[in-house]
Amino acid sequence: MPGLYLAGLVVSLIGMTVLDARFRLFFWRAPWRAAAVMVVGVVFFMVWDVAGVAYGIFFIGPQHLLTGVLLAPEVPLEELFFLLLLCYSTMDLVGFVRPVVQRSLGRRRP
Repeated sequence: MPGLYLAGLVVSLIGMTVLDARFRLFFWRAPWRAAAVMVVGVVFFMVWDVAGVAYGIFFIGPQHLLTGVLLAPEVPLEELFFLLLLCYSTMDLVGFVRPVVQRSLGRRRP
């Protein structure tokens, strides 16, 4: 079923956004800084992907769940959404763990 993987990625991104909004983890804490971090992360990994394709390391496998839209040779549209989800989930996790660690360190100090 074409587009199923993209739909799953979009639903996951919506879920990450809801968590972010509820707990003010990333974009809801500092939107401009979050946007800059997101752009840098996605661009870094896109360059990584293009280099991997150029060296023959990355390639598109079976495509029955993909839309068939390519951003570059061997780089499907879904890759962009996957990288957005990867960066967003990582930054939400950092936003969640940082206060927990700070509280834990604060309790240990006399």
